[in-house]
Amino acid sequence: MVSLRYENFNPQIHDTRKVAKLVYDVDYRTFDLLFKTPEKAVSTIENDLKKHEPENTFKVILDDEMQVIGVLMAYVSEKPFDLRLKSLKLIIVDILDYFVLCDVKKDDLYIAELAIDESLRGQGLGRQVVLDVIDYARSKNLNRVTIDADFRNAGAKKLYERIGFNIFNKKRVKIGSFERGMQNMELIL
Repeated sequence: MVSLRYENFNPQIHDTRKVAKLVYDVDYRTFDLLFKTPEKAVSTIENDLKKHEPENTFKVILDDEMQVIGVLMAYVSEKPFDLRLKSLKLIIVDILDYFVLCDVKKDDLYIAELAIDESLRGQGLGRQVVLDVIDYARSKNLNRVTIDADFRNAGAKKLYERIGFNIFNKKRVKIGSFERGMQNMELIL
């Protein structure tokens, strides 16, 4: 098993293209709808990431050779407000997120984004990241860990349920033929 290391994402140090691809993977259906091609979506995400200041809510996951193998965005209670200028289409993604993602309460730790490199999926790395986050939340005496599972991602839902998460809410937004829905899940600590 690969040992995982977490670092604050820093566009001056980390491979922004790789990180952009991982961010794209988290919500590729919405990005594809707005950008028409994966390449355009990844390129726009990468340009936005290059403006990122290092922060403690957005982590890259590194392997033993210090290569980026995943991303993790998690925070306690309310999401920090992001004042950066973004592309209009990335703002639309944020708006769509608002309608379907977990409502985060005081003393919650919310896992907002988690992606593992496609070539490494199925090896237990995503599970290990979630368990590491749970351990961190327990060490901070938080009440619960929350996460979302897209309605169309049965694998993620099963993984979270095996770890001990339960669905506490379901949200969906539909605009024309586009529909996005999430199962909001929690693990009470």
